[in-house]
Amino acid sequence: MADLLVGVDVGTGSARAGVFSPAGRLLGRAEHPIAMRRPDPLVAEHDSENIWRAVCAAVRGAMAAAAARPDQVAAIGFDATCSLVVRGADGAPFAVSPGADAKWDTIAWLDHRAIAEAEECTSTGDAALGHLGGVMSPEMQLPKLMWLKRHAPKTWAALGSAFDLCDFLTWKATGSIARSRSSLACKWSWGNGAMGWPRGFLARLGLDDLVDRAALPEAAAAPGSDLRPLTAAAADALGLAPATRVAAGLIDAHAGALAILGARAGTASDRPLCLIAGTSNSILALSPEPRRVAGVWGPYEAAILPGVWLLEAGQSATGGLLDHVIRWHSAGGEPTAERHGKIVARIAELRRTDPNFAADLHVLPDFHGNRSPLADPSALGVISGLRLDADFDGLCRLYWRTAVAVALGMRHNLEVLAAAGFSADTLLLGGGHSRNDLLIALYADATGATIVVPNAPDATLLGSAMLAAAAAGKHPSLADAAAAMDQGGTPRPPDPALRSGYDRDYRIMREMQRHRQALAAM
Repeated sequence: MADLLVGVDVGTGSARAGVFSPAGRLLGRAEHPIAMRRPDPLVAEHDSENIWRAVCAAVRGAMAAAAARPDQVAAIGFDATCSLVVRGADGAPFAVSPGADAKWDTIAWLDHRAIAEAEECTSTGDAALGHLGGVMSPEMQLPKLMWLKRHAPKTWAALGSAFDLCDFLTWKATGSIARSRSSLACKWSWGNGAMGWPRGFLARLGLDDLVDRAALPEAAAAPGSDLRPLTAAAADALGLAPATRVAAGLIDAHAGALAILGARAGTASDRPLCLIAGTSNSILALSPEPRRVAGVWGPYEAAILPGVWLLEAGQSATGGLLDHVIRWHSAGGEPTAERHGKIVARIAELRRTDPNFAADLHVLPDFHGNRSPLADPSALGVISGLRLDADFDGLCRLYWRTAVAVALGMRHNLEVLAAAGFSADTLLLGGGHSRNDLLIALYADATGATIVVPNAPDATLLGSAMLAAAAAGKHPSLADAAAAMDQGGTPRPPDPALRSGYDRDYRIMREMQRHRQALAAM
């Protein structure tokens, strides 16, 4: 009997796959890198066929690690970053930047080329912005599509379909043009009250032809719904059986939230918050009723689970910012896991001998804009307190205080969510940072929240496996799958002895934000 479930998670730099039991136990995992093109600091592009090949390699690797046969797998679920994939009418890839190779057909989630278009969307004051905290982000798909239509008219003229990356993966797997409610509601302004496309808003943006040109369906597929079985070609590429069912997918942070918040979805009117932390950080909140918070994405209806509204705050560059610091500093280099580990170990040594290590260095971490709660994609990073140090300890000093700044930015978001009625006393953690002891402790101590570290080795992959379980009927519903496959977590409370120091840091950060605003106005 086919009982096993495969989850796939496509992040910024790699594709991961895991094989799970119906109870949520990880049996095998594998990872494969994906390529990115960065011709400009605001531009980031993927090759979608490279991503698909990485997915196939990861699935095959996970199956080998689990010693699983293809006929043992009941279903597969996908999650991915909210990157935009465009294809021609014949399904072939073509470049999203004029003059680039045709294979670079995907605008990555972190691409900010469409800042001007996002500002134009915001200036309309359209009712659709009410589900985006009042501000359109360049990380959403509509500004990116506006940019394509204006700056790459040949691409627009040849456009036959456009997908969020998780929907592209289900299309590659099944041939279905279904789009997940997670992606359409949260990144394309679909639904959220009207339960359809905001035709008037699209017309105001010059995108009145988008729905037809991009082959977008009128209805959205519920995450975890059964789309179709794998095509023969996809089954062969993935190393799975053609009978394997394919679930409608999720944005990657949403899959992590499903894994660690889903089991609590029906237990309280005010649920704990969830932090999915990796290249960027997303703070997700679930609510039984719609709550609007200025500068915070949402509320999105049934974007993860039916009957539940989702809000999402976050930071566009966190782990990515720490990578940047390593590349940037003369004592750094390529930000490998080994180099991160050496820096973290040295910081721990320095802090043991000096609890106030680098306390005179302060950072505003908005090197790639402020996603929330300021909702300012044009915001810039600031560093105060630099010296002429260029040695390894100087790198550790800057790395540590940048990490502190990331945690303080999270605290700012938690403060805003708490003012809107959410409980910010507990933060359930997922993503790559859940395996970093320094960041776990910092997040607890700087925010004052108890951080719950998931017992699941990879919570985001588990969320995708929950999608597969629902599609295969292994559990009656996605909510039931989340409850049955939940792996629990281990709490890490904040250290009250460190509170006053981080309170000071937080006051300084807020003052630096005001100074930055005043300088920008001069």
